[in-house]
Amino acid sequence: MAFVTVANANELPDLGRIIAKVDGVWVAVFRVGDYYYAIEDQCTHDGESLAETGTLLDADTDNPRVECDRHGATFELKTGKPTFPAVVPVARYPVRIEGDEIQVNVQEPLQTQ
Repeated sequence: MAFVTVANANELPDLGRIIAKVDGVWVAVFRVGDYYYAIEDQCTHDGESLAETGTLLDADTDNPRVECDRHGATFELKTGKPTFPAVVPVARYPVRIEGDEIQVNVQEPLQTQ
């Protein structure tokens, strides 16, 4: 797997997010508690950046979501699963913490459920 460092884990606060370009792919990385999620940074309904303008929902549950602020589509961070008006899931990517680095691999996307 080709993991690429996108940020320092100490610089991403709880409920924070970053946008990184990894191997030509824009990725949104969200931190929710001790968990990190990496998804494609584009609403599949209209192309809006999910990290830049999206709202984090249900962060206090085991199923956090991000809502696209343009039309209200939401995407589960764990699965990529969308809600209307989006019908296509967002791509999910493996993310890991190595030392203090957040690393993402866009070459081997996770299966969207």
